[in-house]
Amino acid sequence: MSRPGRDDDPDRLYTLTGGRSRPASDEFDLVTLVVAECEPTPGMQSEHAAILRICRTPTAVVELSADLGLPVGITKILLSDLLAAGRITARHPRYAPPRTPGGVRFADPETLEKVLVGLRHL
Repeated sequence: MSRPGRDDDPDRLYTLTGGRSRPASDEFDLVTLVVAECEPTPGMQSEHAAILRICRTPTAVVELSADLGLPVGITKILLSDLLAAGRITARHPRYAPPRTPGGVRFADPETLEKVLVGLRHL
C-alpha cells in the first residue's frame, strides 16, 4: 500500500525543500494554526500556492500536511518559507487571545485537545 508523502521519490522531496532538512524557525508544531495573508502569485512554487489557497481560513499544520499529501517535516519547511516572506501568520491555539476584535471567543486548549482526540478516533 502506498503512503502519500512517505513513499514519494526522495528527489522530489529534496527539490521541494531546496535540500533543507529542517525549517528555518521552530514556530510550527502539529496544532499551530496557519492563516494566509495574501493570494498566490504567478510563478510561485505550486506547493506554496496550494498552502495559501488551503489556509484562507485557519488550518492546523497536521491538517495542512494531510491535505498536501506531504510529510509534516516537509510541510513545516514550506511554511517557514512563507512565514519568512510574510505570506502567512501562525499562532498556537494556547496563545490565542481570549476574544477576537469582533468579540468571538476562541475554544480553550482543553476543548481543542478533546476535539483532536476525537478526530484521531474516527
